[in-house]
Amino acid sequence: QVQLVESGGGLVQAGGSLRLSCTASGRTLDDYGVGWFRQAPGKEREFVAAISFTEYYGDSVRGRFTISRDDAKNTVHLQMNNLKPEDTAVYYCAGADSLENLWLVDDYEVWGQGTQVTVSS
Repeated sequence: QVQLVESGGGLVQAGGSLRLSCTASGRTLDDYGVGWFRQAPGKEREFVAAISFTEYYGDSVRGRFTISRDDAKNTVHLQMNNLKPEDTAVYYCAGADSLENLWLVDDYEVWGQGTQVTVSS
């Protein structure tokens, strides 16, 4: 059974950086789709980025966030630079067997518990 555990959230000032990590157990990530989503209070869960054999980014983070995978550690990272107050949310890591529509919430079967990111102005 696949399990995903996020880490690296916290409080940062606007313009700062954070790196989130998603570590998997139960399978390797090299042929698995891994995505990051975020959800702010009162809003729907939003696609942030995903990685399989290529990388995908949501419009609101493209150019500021970078997703990468460390196969040796079975971990996916999300490097977040130039953070803005509107990036404040709970960030979730998710896993998908299908690699076709990694920007869609419903295509993911496994979810982590989430990690809070707060960006102060």
